[in-house]
Amino acid sequence: MSVVVLVEVEEGRASLVSRETLAFARSLGAGDLHALVVGSASGAVLADCREAGVVVVHEAADPALERYAAAAWAAAVETAGRAARADLVVAPGTGRGNEVLAHVAARRGLRMAANVVAVESLSPLVVQRQVVGGAALERATVPSRVRLLSMAGHAVEPTPADAPGEARVQPLAVAVDPKDLRAQVVRVERREQGDSSGLTAAKVVVGAGRGAGGPDGFAAVDALAERLGGAVGVSRVVTSLGWRPHHEQVGQTGSRIAPDLYLACGISGSIQHWAGCASSRTIIAVNTDADAPMVTKADYAVIGDMHEVLPAVLEELG
Repeated sequence: MSVVVLVEVEEGRASLVSRETLAFARSLGAGDLHALVVGSASGAVLADCREAGVVVVHEAADPALERYAAAAWAAAVETAGRAARADLVVAPGTGRGNEVLAHVAARRGLRMAANVVAVESLSPLVVQRQVVGGAALERATVPSRVRLLSMAGHAVEPTPADAPGEARVQPLAVAVDPKDLRAQVVRVERREQGDSSGLTAAKVVVGAGRGAGGPDGFAAVDALAERLGGAVGVSRVVTSLGWRPHHEQVGQTGSRIAPDLYLACGISGSIQHWAGCASSRTIIAVNTDADAPMVTKADYAVIGDMHEVLPAVLEELG
């Protein structure tokens, strides 16, 4: 019995969500842990895999796979699964991870569970997964012989294994069908209005809504986010009014976040915004309205003006 994890590479190493996924897969005790890297498995990637306890790294370095193509990457996942004789295939719950596993499921006629946060049983596979934008948890059974699941970001800590793995590199020959390359990424450009990747990966998010009062009301928000090593997130009304760029928006029509801490300041907490932040581990609301939905749903609340509370917090932090 073994498990294969699709590892995404960012800035020369395994992405944060991939490292979390490796730790998640290892914790299941489903047998030997294998990793699939599409492209060259660099030294930093191998070090991440070794630390996570990976036994074998399947390296799919075919030039045809250099550009992201979901169907072709799905073929690589299938090939790695066969090579590892995997009973379980896990991917990060990112746009790519979910898309690739969806292709695998469709090609193999298998069931797939997306955005899983916990596994109750391996036989049969019973999971808890995020639904409705993370606003609720669903308990689901995956009856397929080969089980496919993606792990919701920040569901676990990327902890190292008790003993490092060998992380032995095994070249993986993938038969790439030209039809699988009909839809592929041919160019990547940074958006002029900004990049939301920092927001979705942040461990700390300092959010602000209408209570900021205007475009000049974010000085303390920006300062606190920087002081905590986090990112700034805003409600839809803030972007609709043009106070902040859209890439900072948290919510159903913005980014969905899952930080360790979400500090929501002057945000009423509509259902649309809650859908984007409900997966946060701890939520602290700062609001003048004690009955605001964000206040009633938060783990902790400070009833007060954000323009008084945040400067006080910054002063206390020094």
